[in-house]
Amino acid sequence: MLIREKWNRPFAIALLFFPLPLWAAHPLITEDTGTQGRGKFQLELTTERSRDSADGVRAENMTMAATLSYGLRDDTDVIFTLPLERVRTDDGDAAITESGGTDSGFDIKWRFFEKENLSLAVKPGVTFPTGDEAKGLGRGKSAYSLFLVTTIAPKPWALHLHLGYIRNRNVADERESIWHASVGGWREFGEKLKVVGDLGADANTDKSSKTELAFLIFGFIYSSHDDLDLDLGFKKGLTDPETDNTLLAGITLRF
Repeated sequence: MLIREKWNRPFAIALLFFPLPLWAAHPLITEDTGTQGRGKFQLELTTERSRDSADGVRAENMTMAATLSYGLRDDTDVIFTLPLERVRTDDGDAAITESGGTDSGFDIKWRFFEKENLSLAVKPGVTFPTGDEAKGLGRGKSAYSLFLVTTIAPKPWALHLHLGYIRNRNVADERESIWHASVGGWREFGEKLKVVGDLGADANTDKSSKTELAFLIFGFIYSSHDDLDLDLGFKKGLTDPETDNTLLAGITLRF
C-alpha cells in the first residue's frame, strides 16, 4: 500500500463523504426532543464503518466519536462532540490513508413545547475547524447549523421529524448552504428493546451535482440497564452520491 501526504482527487472524494454534524439517538440520524434533565450527563461512544465507490475511486471510512451531553435544565442540554476519522482511498494506481481528529462540535438542544404526546425542540450548533483540512479531515472553517425537531410519542411508538439548515463554510469549494430533512422513530418491545428506522436526505455538498444524499437506516437499541444502551444499525445509501453501505454501533451511558 502506498501512503501519500499530498493528494488531490481522493481528497475531494473524502470530503464528499465527510459527515454532517447531526447527532441523535444512535444509530438514528433523525434527532428527537428528549433531554437529560437538570444536572445529568450522557456519554455516547459510537463507531461507523462505511464503504463507497465513485468514478473508479474506492473509499473506506471509519469514524469514532465521543458525544457528551449535560442537562442545563430539564428541557435544555448542551452537547460536546469529539470525532476521530480514518479514510482510505484507492484509485487503482495508489492507496492513500489519512487519519486523525476531525472538526469538533458544540450544540444546544432546547425543548420549548411539550403537551401530551407532542413536543418541539430547536437545536443550534457550531463545528470548529479542529481537523486537518489538508488531509481531508476537516472543513478549514467553522460551520453553523439550526434544526427544528418534532416528536410524537404515543407509546410504544415514537415518530421524529428533523428539518434543518447547515452553513457549511469550508475551504474545499463545497456548497455552503445545505438543507437536511429526515423522519425516524422506533417501536418499543418491552422495557429493554427498541427497533428503529430512519429515512432522510441532505443537499449535496458537491456544487456540480443536484442529486441529494438520501439514506435509509434500520437497527435496534437495547437497554440492558436504565443507564446503559447498546445499539447496532445499518445505513444504506439510496442515491449515487450517498455512501453505499455503513455499519453503525454504539454505547450510551447516563449518569
